[in-house]
Amino acid sequence: TDVPFDIKRVYCIHRTEPGVSRGFHAHLNLKQVVICISGSCRFRVDDGRTVEDYVLCKTDRALMIEGCVWREMHDFSHDCVLIVLASEHYDENDYIRDYEQFLALVNPPLTLCA
Repeated sequence: TDVPFDIKRVYCIHRTEPGVSRGFHAHLNLKQVVICISGSCRFRVDDGRTVEDYVLCKTDRALMIEGCVWREMHDFSHDCVLIVLASEHYDENDYIRDYEQFLALVNPPLTLCA
């Protein structure tokens, strides 16, 4: 199927050492499509209310990750190669690297009305 955004950046994630996990961040606006072209890995995605795990291991499947979704990558096989299609150019200001800050953003505290 078509990628639902204009692709502004493409990069690879590969040669991840055994036992190493990656990610541990969210983006404010960036959208990504991740395709595993070799090997496998497990993605954990969290929108602040629901946490889901997906194993990427087939080139005919892709994972679409919207903005404001926490992502972690675990259980990389030795031959794992991921291709990432991104909706925006790299922008450090788009990253949320603190999980508590992410939760506060997506689940703001309730206020009582008088």
